Amino acid sequence: MNTILILTALIIISALVFDFINGFHDTANAIATAVSTKALKPRHAIIMAAVMNLLGALTFTGVAHTITKDIVDPFTLNNGSYVILAALISAIIWNLITWYFGIPSSSSHAIIGSIAGAAIVASGFDAIKWSGFTKIVQALILSPILAFTLGFIVYSIFKVVFKNNNLGKTNTRFRRIQIVTAAIQSYTHGTNDAQKSMGIITMALIANGYASTSEVPFWVQLSCAIAMALGTSIGGWKIIKTVGGKIMKIRPVNGVAADMTGAAIIFGATFLHMPVSTTHVISSSILGVGSAHRIKGVKWGTAKNMLVTWFITLPISASLAGIIYYLIALFL
Repeated sequence: MNTILILTALIIISALVFDFINGFHDTANAIATAVSTKALKPRHAIIMAAVMNLLGALTFTGVAHTITKDIVDPFTLNNGSYVILAALISAIIWNLITWYFGIPSSSSHAIIGSIAGAAIVASGFDAIKWSGFTKIVQALILSPILAFTLGFIVYSIFKVVFKNNNLGKTNTRFRRIQIVTAAIQSYTHGTNDAQKSMGIITMALIANGYASTSEVPFWVQLSCAIAMALGTSIGGWKIIKTVGGKIMKIRPVNGVAADMTGAAIIFGATFLHMPVSTTHVISSSILGVGSAHRIKGVKWGTAKNMLVTWFITLPISASLAGIIYYLIALFL
């Protein structure tokens, strides 16, 4: 059988595995607040998240275009199949490690860092399209800052508007509203995260001569949407516990504010065709809401551990991908 065809098939399978893992790794991002406030039972929350992720993934492809063409040039990438396969293996390994330890790290950071690291080892620093790569990194850095700020503002407004309301009635109402906001957040998660695997598969198709443009084939879009939805249906219970309870004690009104904030930032990034970390955005929105609610109520030790993980993911995944690329190139 043709070696290029085998490599392409391996990449497609690996990309779908990454998307599947991304689904259960990042399920917590969209539903942790709804589960922790008992707005939704865990099983119902996961089913809803899976369906909304699927719908979101089938709606847009702009982020996929960015992944395909703005980090490296797939038309000129040296040993493109090896680079992409190494990047996927690296990102999968890092996602599984952080999932095992219940750390809400970024799948986006992992795959973007991995692509860059493998490409640099393959062809040097000139392989990176620095203008596009810089824009992506800026989006990854700015989005959690915006989420924290907007979460703080939204909850501050809530405190003023609902300050004279009965707490019990307010919690009941917001618990119902939270079902809607969690669904919207799950949808926006699908619009951004599933597109990363779409972009990688399209990149591989171009690098191996099976595609001539960065347009995402519908079969790629559908496959990635289904893979993420299936992964989401499994759920990431360890990360749900961290996001939903170890940052702050979340009440329904907090959850609605955080969900609204996270959905707004993620969908804004999708509209601008920029990949962002749903983990960073949603965790930061919870931190912003918690700071507005009662700054001492935020468990800053957990936030610090998450922040460290956020910063180390790019360099670790890049280094790991570089090593894996070297081994693949050596033995294949």
